[in-house]
Amino acid sequence: MLVFYAFCCIVIVQEVVRRFGLNFSSAWGEEAARYAFIYLGWIGAAYAVRERAHIRFDFVLVTLNPRAKAALFIFTELCTIAFACVAMYWSLHTIGTLLKFGGTTPVLQVNKTWAEAAVPIGFALVIMRSLQGIWRDWADLRAGREPFAGKAMFEE
Repeated sequence: MLVFYAFCCIVIVQEVVRRFGLNFSSAWGEEAARYAFIYLGWIGAAYAVRERAHIRFDFVLVTLNPRAKAALFIFTELCTIAFACVAMYWSLHTIGTLLKFGGTTPVLQVNKTWAEAAVPIGFALVIMRSLQGIWRDWADLRAGREPFAGKAMFEE
């Protein structure tokens, strides 16, 4: 994530300096930063799944015992995997179409498959992180421990 974020920042700062300082801008900078940002977003989504930083209703969790929490977390991870599998299937359909008919990005003239590949790669990472979460929750459930819940948005 750091590499993509640093790349976005460097390219955008460089483009601002070129546009306002030299009165000239390049066409490649905006497009390269856009695709780096897309990859950053999908990698960040997988990281959020790992850290359980997605939106949830914490008020429900405080009323549950550790076993029920672990079971609920396992259920939500299974739902996430089901959604990610469906979304990955359709994103791979898009990749197949791009491979069949070709197509390049407007400015960089790079095969657009590389840009669109961020989606199935991101969903594959989400599936991997969800499986890791299920493994962690199953171990907590069997041991009777409090499951990993991530950080609460508002601490009391």
